[in-house]
Amino acid sequence: MTANIVHWADGAEFAGTSELWAEVTNPATGKVSGRVALAGERDAQYVIGSAVKAQEAWADTSLARRTQVLFAFRELLNARRAELAAIITAEHGKVLSDATGEIARGLEVVEFACGISHLLKGGHTEGASTGVDVHSKRVPLGVVGIISPFNFPAMVPMWFFPIAIAAGNAVVVKPSEKDPSAAVWLAALWKEAGLPDGVFNVLQGDKVAVDALLTSPDVAAISFVGSTPIAEYVYETASRHGKRVQALGGAKNHMVVLPDADLDLAADAAVSAGYGSAGERCMAISVLVAVDSIADDLVARVAERTRTLLTGDGGAGATADHDREADMGPVVTRAHRDRIASLIGSGEQAGAKLVIDGRDVQARGGSDGFWVGPTLFDNVTPDMEIYREEIFGPVLSVVRVPSYDEAVKLINDNAYGNGTAVFTNDGGAARRFEKDVQVGMIGINVPVPVPVAYYSFGGWKRSLFGDTHAHGTEGVHFFTRGKVVTSRWIDPANRPAGGLDLGFPRNV
Repeated sequence: MTANIVHWADGAEFAGTSELWAEVTNPATGKVSGRVALAGERDAQYVIGSAVKAQEAWADTSLARRTQVLFAFRELLNARRAELAAIITAEHGKVLSDATGEIARGLEVVEFACGISHLLKGGHTEGASTGVDVHSKRVPLGVVGIISPFNFPAMVPMWFFPIAIAAGNAVVVKPSEKDPSAAVWLAALWKEAGLPDGVFNVLQGDKVAVDALLTSPDVAAISFVGSTPIAEYVYETASRHGKRVQALGGAKNHMVVLPDADLDLAADAAVSAGYGSAGERCMAISVLVAVDSIADDLVARVAERTRTLLTGDGGAGATADHDREADMGPVVTRAHRDRIASLIGSGEQAGAKLVIDGRDVQARGGSDGFWVGPTLFDNVTPDMEIYREEIFGPVLSVVRVPSYDEAVKLINDNAYGNGTAVFTNDGGAARRFEKDVQVGMIGINVPVPVPVAYYSFGGWKRSLFGDTHAHGTEGVHFFTRGKVVTSRWIDPANRPAGGLDLGFPRNV
């Protein structure tokens, strides 16, 4: 028997009326583990309607009560994170430790949202004009849509919905149909935490569900994370329908290693950042830029470490037959595995040196699992497909450049601007690097510079459509809008002389 994974609306599971379903697989075995409902237009309107009905009352709920619910949700999620990690591993394939880490980073945003009262404060000016006071306030948008990718089924939605809910909005989450169960589990946890029915909803589906959110007059804003072509489509469509949009797109993240760097530290970082979660991270390092004379030594150290990695079933853990957990799991689908293998072949044909070929991996797991092992290329050039394309898999490409200036030019010429890193022991070079590169998130001896929750996450160039990054204070502003109130209360004993005045109001 396979599980039916359905929508969530009005505080309960909702099967919908559509007869369309998609298979959900366990990437480590290749076997179908469930099927997910694909919403039709009527289903989408029902789920969105659930949010509309709940939002006004939630916005009128006191900040004290809202934050109490946030705190309760935080405690439940912290206590039961192992349950959610197992769900993520079973549908996405990442190892349990990585899934648990994903939840921990999402929890940071929940904790940030618990203190939102301070960030929703307005300002007040008494006596701005004679007898006139002015104050400002931040108010919720209404219903907001969150369209999340397969690679972080818990963390990415948590970049958005804790802040949106704390600010008084109702939420509709559209998870990836590849790993849809985490969103429903989170919905049930919100109910247990005391969130009123309809404030958090889940709309399962494909493009029909996405387009319903993008075009619905009842949805005020869209938060999206995914590939650049889809991010551009989401931004254009939702903006055309009058919505506020933050659409985070693809990446091609470079890690520059300068000649003075600690090469052991750099090699450890490159392997961890390149192959963690099978490279299915928008902040993964996919290009290792070796500057000047250190390339041969750096590639040798990276290759040595890469060969020690174990690819296998992320949920199996250590057993009597295996004394260690896998370092890296499968990729998410068979089609994605085949695409990555094709790109590896493309790099080989283009003349890049294939140091380690992940297509030959002997994985510890089902023979029908979607396996690609860690793959290392050397002598990659910017004209090659493996450099230009976002592979989104465990493929690390080494590009050799003669100087710091050439390394920075390589980064700045790239269409993406999500994350980058530099490894060096020279503080002056590091300071210059953070000024010179045209990228939204920068690491100094940190390979995956995902900001903590009270700073904002987001790239530049074709890695972001819209002008607002995720979480942090930018997230608070995205999920609220400002009001300014100018007021005058007349004292009857000192009533000013009346009369008409058609001139423009003056401050006196």
